[in-house]
Amino acid sequence: MTSIQPELWVDRAGAAVAFYQAAFGATIVHQVGAGNDIVAQLSVGGAAFWVATANSSMKRFSPQTMDGATSRTLLVVEEPEQAVQQALAAGATETAPVGDEHGWCLGRIVDPFGHEWEIGRPLGTWPPA
Repeated sequence: MTSIQPELWVDRAGAAVAFYQAAFGATIVHQVGAGNDIVAQLSVGGAAFWVATANSSMKRFSPQTMDGATSRTLLVVEEPEQAVQQALAAGATETAPVGDEHGWCLGRIVDPFGHEWEIGRPLGTWPPA
């Protein structure tokens, strides 16, 4: 089995897990530690990612520490509009409304921890011919 499971580094990992549960309906697959000093594997509809406490001595910086981000994560869902609204209600900030772009219906948000997300679905067969 092959998969890619990004790990998001945040200053308040426990709070981030709670946000991803509220915003994306994430479930905890595995968690070590307590409070904001944790490493947790989350799943959204079977897509897994990790959340861990940032640690400058290990060169693991949160986007807020850098005042920016180094990547953006694409969350593929059936209903992008509903998913973006749920994330906004949980505390995300919209950076681009849901619309059709490059063969996708997608919107963009930044979560309260500084991570950028695109939330969308392909408008047709993907990848295109």
